Amino acid sequence: MLLRSKTSYLIIAGLLSWTLSAAQAGFDNAYLTGSLETNSIGYLNDSGLGSAGPEDWFGSNNYLKLDYVNGKISSGIQLEAYLPALYGYEIGMQLDSKPFFLASKYISWTDNNFSVHIGDFYDQIGNGLIFRSYEDRNLGLNNSIEGIKASCSLLEGLTIKGMYGRPRLYCSYASSLIRGADLMLSLDKIFGWDAVVLNFEGGFVNRYEQNSMDLLNLNLYSASADFSWKGLTLKGEFASKGKDFWIPTAQKAHTGAAVLAEAIYSRKTFSASASFRIIDHMGTMLTLDGSGTGNALNYLPSLTRQYHYMLANLNPYQVDVTGECASQADVFYTLKSRESRSKYWVFHANFSGAWTISPSQCDNGGQRMTWCDANVDAECHWNKSLKTTFLYSRQQWSPTHGYEEGSYVSNIFVADALYKFNRKYSLRGELQFLQSADYEGNWVAGLVEFGLAPHWNIYASDMYNAGLTGKHYYNVGASYSKGNTRVQLSYGRNRAGFVCSGGVCRYSPAYTGINLLLTTSF
Repeated sequence: MLLRSKTSYLIIAGLLSWTLSAAQAGFDNAYLTGSLETNSIGYLNDSGLGSAGPEDWFGSNNYLKLDYVNGKISSGIQLEAYLPALYGYEIGMQLDSKPFFLASKYISWTDNNFSVHIGDFYDQIGNGLIFRSYEDRNLGLNNSIEGIKASCSLLEGLTIKGMYGRPRLYCSYASSLIRGADLMLSLDKIFGWDAVVLNFEGGFVNRYEQNSMDLLNLNLYSASADFSWKGLTLKGEFASKGKDFWIPTAQKAHTGAAVLAEAIYSRKTFSASASFRIIDHMGTMLTLDGSGTGNALNYLPSLTRQYHYMLANLNPYQVDVTGECASQADVFYTLKSRESRSKYWVFHANFSGAWTISPSQCDNGGQRMTWCDANVDAECHWNKSLKTTFLYSRQQWSPTHGYEEGSYVSNIFVADALYKFNRKYSLRGELQFLQSADYEGNWVAGLVEFGLAPHWNIYASDMYNAGLTGKHYYNVGASYSKGNTRVQLSYGRNRAGFVCSGGVCRYSPAYTGINLLLTTSF
């Protein structure tokens, strides 16, 4: 309650200051921007799915964001409405779930060397290993901080940032307090280096809350470095945290640590990158009294390739926050034709893997692989009209995250072709096949997409399980775009599974329905 009162006073004081400044400065340079997103689904009975489906026949997630800028001062709000929340979104499963509420509000002042922000804000320290607040509407995740943050550039290349507030947890705020500081040092700017970039960053975060547990104070630390010279980039970060429970039901508290390293090299038509990471009990909650995907203080991304093909995303990898060792490597090579500028080929190879790190994670006390994906693809631009893509991926994953012996193997083949008849009409098609002797067996998928530039796009797709279930997961739809507005209407059957973004996942149950999506900005 004390923080709530302090925050309210700060926001009121900030709004008064803004009003006075606006009155004095005038509104000649002022402008208002906004965006609206509405995602609504009407659910239909489908006995072929074999599941009950949602209790309500309708769901709708809605977001209205307004920002006002007048010189150095800006303010804004975000209103959210869940009428009710879409099926499978955790925000609609909370005891304090609200159909409509003020999700965020802020006022900020920014100068050349100083900025202060009062209200709700997003931020990140380092790579997010100890702290990251962000919004992902596809996951239904928003862990913004309500409070105050400020940054100051003491000199060219030296910046200090601080923050204090309480985190958002779904429709309300958690009982914890988040305090943090970040120091960023750019030696290349201080010494005026042109060919070399050398940055250092150190961060500190404290989570404090009053409850029945002994772990009231949790401290997290991080240190990172970033070096670039010509085509070479090297990055590294180390993070640690004190004793903490990674989930509310955990029986034992653990200290945590993480190491992240990345190397990138690029020269002309060749580029390569490699990443390596170890995390040990680095899953950190906003509050010990909360649960769910949204109750996350930091961000632990998966080191896996992000696909946009249906069958390649059938079983996405989920990070094991209790501990894992992971790596990823990418190699790109572009081969250009001497005859035509529009004729070239892009070859790509990728590998990612993850393994357990603790004997307690395996029933035999050893170490096991939890995920492996080896894939290659070739993107061929034959001329101005025709482009084809061929992809092969071999995915292997453990259903018990390495605890028990045995894993599932899938071989995925994709052929993708795009043909442009002229500047207005285009046709794209996909054929996909997943071969597996495990889990649900073989899958077949296809997509046809017809584009009428610059406004219309019409598509139809289907995924068919030729193995265990024999079910079709079809989808047809059309979208219309004009300016900053896009409307999409679709009908289809959706398979139960995990929807993931960078290793953060939510479970989406199976359903059949009609989906209307509208996004616009001004």
